[in-house]
Amino acid sequence: MIVRWELEELPAVLEEAGIEQPLLVTSERWRELDLPVAERFYGVRPHSPLETVAAARAAATGVDGLLALGGGSAIDTAKAVSAETGLPVVSIPTTYSGAEWTPFFGVRDEEHGVKGGGGGARPVGIVYEPELTLELPPAETGGTALNALAHCAEALYVKGRNPGADSEALEGARLISVSLPLVLADGHYEDGRKRLLEGAMHAGAALAGAGLGLGHAMAQALGGRYGLPHGALNAICMPPALRFNLEVAAEEIRRFAEAMGRDDAVARAEELARLSGFSLLRHLGVPKDELGEVAEATARRGGAKANPRPATPAEIEQLLLSVW
Repeated sequence: MIVRWELEELPAVLEEAGIEQPLLVTSERWRELDLPVAERFYGVRPHSPLETVAAARAAATGVDGLLALGGGSAIDTAKAVSAETGLPVVSIPTTYSGAEWTPFFGVRDEEHGVKGGGGGARPVGIVYEPELTLELPPAETGGTALNALAHCAEALYVKGRNPGADSEALEGARLISVSLPLVLADGHYEDGRKRLLEGAMHAGAALAGAGLGLGHAMAQALGGRYGLPHGALNAICMPPALRFNLEVAAEEIRRFAEAMGRDDAVARAEELARLSGFSLLRHLGVPKDELGEVAEATARRGGAKANPRPATPAEIEQLLLSVW
């Protein structure tokens, strides 16, 4: 992966990636940003709906690469197009999602309320520009940063864990734990934003190296069904997933806590979630009487199957009820 810092490096990254005529994949928010692209698609929507991916795919005619600008939805939309076309993707993340690191992507079937996805995308480059995150609202800041923190936690104990991903996860957890409260207090604190983005970068590398676990599976099932922000759902689902895994991954979770500068990983995750404005699923409008169905959907997801402790739908439902 080609990784550079500051937007002025973008032309060099595109050249190194062999991309001369890229399609910009982004939302209306970034219409005024001047970038070296041949074509532009401004139709990105939350959770990368199937219709949006199809529209972006149609816009990719005659280009030789994709430039994704935005959060996880923009990057996942570009990656879904990449998987269909074989086009390489360079990403400019404007949140802390970490999607820029993996060939996998999520797409939402809005009609059926299901979040699916796939793999096979060709991410080849990343340009990090902290200035593009300065206007990110607190909810999106906290939610996407806690999504990144969940990448760190799960990388330490999922079935795909390895020493390289462990190292990335611990550094990411350290940077996020220190920087997130500072950025929530002052969104224009540039050094804090840069360190938080560095933490998300390490978290993304950990995600790419190890994979996802039960907490993410719960968040994905909820997001697919209700169209709620992925970061907010991860903020709420991470603590019960950590509690559930303490029985089999106590040492890994202890290392996670230590990296965050605390003795109790669950308590720190809950503290950061509260600072970001997230505590219970009911506050997001999730109906209690549908949690059993959400649990069934969670159990079928890859993250649940990669979790170090198997979880039945009944057990997952109890975890969801604990944060309802």
